[in-house]
Amino acid sequence: MPVRVLLVDDEPLVRAGLRAVLEAQPDIEVVGEAADGAAVIALVRQVRPDVVAMDVRMPLLDGIEATRALLRTVAEPPKILVVTTFENDEYVYEALRAGADGFLLKRARPAEIVHAVRLIAEGESLLFPASVRQLAAEYGDGGGNRAARAALERARLTEREGEVLRLMARGLSNAEIAMRLVVGTETVKSHVSAVLAKLRARDRTQAVITAYESGFVAPG
Repeated sequence: MPVRVLLVDDEPLVRAGLRAVLEAQPDIEVVGEAADGAAVIALVRQVRPDVVAMDVRMPLLDGIEATRALLRTVAEPPKILVVTTFENDEYVYEALRAGADGFLLKRARPAEIVHAVRLIAEGESLLFPASVRQLAAEYGDGGGNRAARAALERARLTEREGEVLRLMARGLSNAEIAMRLVVGTETVKSHVSAVLAKLRARDRTQAVITAYESGFVAPG
């Protein structure tokens, strides 16, 4: 089945460009468009996308609030890929904090756009881990986020689960973690699932942000 993508951006040219790039791929289908975050929830319920590619800054409802609203109101929400003009942007980090699964620069090359959508849909790797580390270093709480520290303490991760979380934060895929730890991929998937469940994290990105903001992993 193709990856179903919903495009949300107030610039028609951006939407047209993304559509042209994505629909050139046999395994990706653009199932809808919206010009503002305010239309996201209704469209998601109508077209049921796997991934929402969403601008972080829009006039009525920006990508941060649209992400929060989507995750709060839709029972099985799609993956959210924030599309932004600036990489080192506090808005991007706030969107990730709100529950977005990753971000993509509007100036990205076509191959990078396609890779980002596929990776977000698969959910087995962290998209642009170095950039997420940089954002956490600049806009995170330097390990002093009380909620993140409480979540980590409450999780009571085993030694192996903590090791897996550190490798997730470095951007390693399940297969790469399996090679590093000399275990099977299914074992790694079980550990990742346990980490997400214990941290009550929606996905790898949220788990990694908790790791950075609690001080469990240093973002530098």
